[in-house]
Amino acid sequence: MHIKYFVLGEMFKKNLIPLLACLFVISCNSPYVSKKRGYFKIELPEHSYRKFDVKDFPFSFEYPIYAEIVKDSSYFDVSTESPYWINIDFAQFHSKIFLSYKSVGGTSIYKIKGADGSYSDLKAINIYDKLVNDAYTLTNKNNVVSNSISDSLFKTENGIGGVFFKVGGNAATAKQFFLTDTSRHFLRGALYFDVAPNVDSLKPIQDFIQIDINHMLQTFRWKN
Repeated sequence: MHIKYFVLGEMFKKNLIPLLACLFVISCNSPYVSKKRGYFKIELPEHSYRKFDVKDFPFSFEYPIYAEIVKDSSYFDVSTESPYWINIDFAQFHSKIFLSYKSVGGTSIYKIKGADGSYSDLKAINIYDKLVNDAYTLTNKNNVVSNSISDSLFKTENGIGGVFFKVGGNAATAKQFFLTDTSRHFLRGALYFDVAPNVDSLKPIQDFIQIDINHMLQTFRWKN
């Protein structure tokens, strides 16, 4: 029995090399099929809304029931200058919409860059043209990572006017906008993600939140 096993082993060794060579040739001649990059499926809730209408706030609107309104005590690590700065927090999507309000003709603290590169605070009047300019400047900061920036004027059924910005590419703020009556109120909004921006993986969530932004804009009202 031992001899037969040895003989079978020798026969296997002799046939193994030609077999492997044949398989190698077949594999080399087989066409390569690339695998598409996939992402985890995200369960999205149904769109449903509730009203944000807080006493003393100069505006109201409707926002999703799966989001939370958080008063913004800091804006990019800088203390906010207005009690009406809030965030719409989408915790399950690791994202939020920053809303910053300024009264036209009121005063704000502006960061002024000196010759040495340091910044100092300057209290100045909120001039309408400057507020619009600042909104465009902040949006255009995405030029480094974006492949396109488009802006479009809009006016809602409630008579609210503004500009909506769509930023293409892997920008952290793909959706931005501002609302204004040009004489008293100015509100800027920007959608941010707390994850590394990737236009492909974030697109389903961006499209989903875009519907919520549209609803917010359509239900937005100035209160005085």
